[in-house]
Amino acid sequence: MGFAVSDELLGTVAPIVVYWLYSGIYVALSSLEGYRLHSKAEEEEKNLVSKSSVVKGVLLQQLVQAVVAIILFTVTGSDAEVDEKLSLLVLARQFVTAMIVLDTWQYFIHRYMHHNKFLYKHIHSQHHRLIVPYAYGALYNHPVEGLLLDTVGGALSFLISGMSPRTSIFFFSFATIKTVDDHCGLWLPGNLFHMVFKNNSAYHDVHHQLYGSKFNFSQPFFVVWDRILGTYMPYSLEKRADGGLEARPTKEFKDD
Repeated sequence: MGFAVSDELLGTVAPIVVYWLYSGIYVALSSLEGYRLHSKAEEEEKNLVSKSSVVKGVLLQQLVQAVVAIILFTVTGSDAEVDEKLSLLVLARQFVTAMIVLDTWQYFIHRYMHHNKFLYKHIHSQHHRLIVPYAYGALYNHPVEGLLLDTVGGALSFLISGMSPRTSIFFFSFATIKTVDDHCGLWLPGNLFHMVFKNNSAYHDVHHQLYGSKFNFSQPFFVVWDRILGTYMPYSLEKRADGGLEARPTKEFKDD
């Protein structure tokens, strides 16, 4: 007798498994100094939190997300037969809608956490202890931020888009891969995320530096809100003297 795995269970577990598997790939590639946006030495010197604490923080957030996902799936239910009849056009619409909702929610909450001194000091600054981002630190946040920014944002994108638990397996796995990629600290040739999305590892690395902390709030997909509201910081990728690459703000921002 086979064991049937429900869409709800897969929708809950898949993003967690994808997160650690994809992060593991970047851990294996982290020795490629020529493609790093910061040296390994910088990562060790500048970051203000231990890797064990990062792992614990991420696991806590994923536990909260899993509980919320189970509640959502239980409340909304699932109709696999209806899901199978959905056209590719409808599924694409749900994906795009979810991407827009998630981007919009995260931009404004993220930006507010930077501009509100209390929220930044007591909540969002935890994520910025990783001055040199790395893949499995992508979801390292204060529990309140993890709940408000990622979990609530994900729930809203799920509900507003009208996607089913089965569709959410693919959407949230994709969103997880994109988020991990944005924090990987590497600029690899042929990386499709870098070619398709302006919001990528170099773009987000700028935000993690002191000079970029009031810019590049958009995540995880597009840079539209940054461009519309004047918080977009352009950059160029330059070779470091000691090897590797560096995302540097363009001249007009250096002069400010």
